[in-house]
Amino acid sequence: MGRPASSALGSRLHQVFEVSLMLKGLVALSELGSGIALYFVNTSGVEAWVRRLTLHELTEDPSDIVATTLLHIAQGFSIESQHFYAFYLASHGLVKLAMVLALARRVVWAYPVSIVVQIAFIAYQVYRYTFAPSWGLIVISLFDLIVIGLIWREYRTYLQPRPS
Repeated sequence: MGRPASSALGSRLHQVFEVSLMLKGLVALSELGSGIALYFVNTSGVEAWVRRLTLHELTEDPSDIVATTLLHIAQGFSIESQHFYAFYLASHGLVKLAMVLALARRVVWAYPVSIVVQIAFIAYQVYRYTFAPSWGLIVISLFDLIVIGLIWREYRTYLQPRPS
């Protein structure tokens, strides 16, 4: 996928970059698939799925915060919410997948564009965090920051002249 790095650290960072690309690609595919699936499932189907998912946990502990929160969200899941999440997941997954594929092919313009896209995702996640705090948003944003650093490093390495 790339040329050899000049140092052991550089080689290791390149490997981390490639692994992060694979992880981003897998997440992108799952988001795209989830978004498409949400278009075809009705809201009562979502609630039934969440009930099945949380049944065991709520049987053991009826006050489990994660299970009760998921169930509460599913019970209030409107058709508008369904359409928003379907569109959001599908479009987010499609953009990420395009970014990952372009970076994997070492398309030069994809590096700065990917950094801008990642910054936009982080900005949106921070915006969401301001009215719906979530550790998940923090973790995703931190991962995105690491990926930005790796993309930037790969871009700089890619632009360096190769020895003749």
